[in-house]
Amino acid sequence: MKFGVITFPGSNCDKDMVYVLKNKLGLQVEELWHKDKDLKGCDAVILPGGFSYGDYLRSGAIAKFSPLMTEVIKHADKGGYVFGVCNGFQILCETGLLDGALLHNNNQKFICKNTFIKPVSKTASISKDLDFSKAYKIPVAHGEGRYFANDDVLKSLNDNDQILFKYCDENGDVTEEGNPNGSLQNIAGISNKNKNVFGMMPHPERAADLELGNVDGQAIFESWLGLL
Repeated sequence: MKFGVITFPGSNCDKDMVYVLKNKLGLQVEELWHKDKDLKGCDAVILPGGFSYGDYLRSGAIAKFSPLMTEVIKHADKGGYVFGVCNGFQILCETGLLDGALLHNNNQKFICKNTFIKPVSKTASISKDLDFSKAYKIPVAHGEGRYFANDDVLKSLNDNDQILFKYCDENGDVTEEGNPNGSLQNIAGISNKNKNVFGMMPHPERAADLELGNVDGQAIFESWLGLL
């Protein structure tokens, strides 16, 4: 399985993602540029975190027009895997590949800290093999991470088991105190209905190396790959 990591102008987590996929998981990785015209045979595509195009307008609003995103959308529509982290999640919502939107944090400040999330979806590959009783410590770094959707979308997400992760406290309890940005229903990540497009605000690639003292994020990648 070949993984492609896209770099947009302003991406700053692309090398982190490549490092984890290649060095920690031993996967074949292709580094893609946003102006490329094809996915170079990649089976899965990752949109990393950062500040694509300086986050002008709305985060991800300009990146969705990058030439390669046309191929990403085609790939997703054919059932190919697409995973967006932080800014990547924002881009996927802007393209419509994922429902809802990411708004400014409720405190109107940039948040950079460790948070805890718990897996919710038992049918999405990226979460289904995780420990549902565990609170995974995964860092966040965003100014626009507050997940929002209308009531119909929220009902659909719940009915179709599309909520991947929810913010929680260190004991795994989904509480208001454990919600860093005001996301509705403490949502930290979702999938599309077909469970092949994933988005999450916390950064699993920043918690996937013993040198950092935390490998909780590596478990998320391993669940996706069926390694757990």
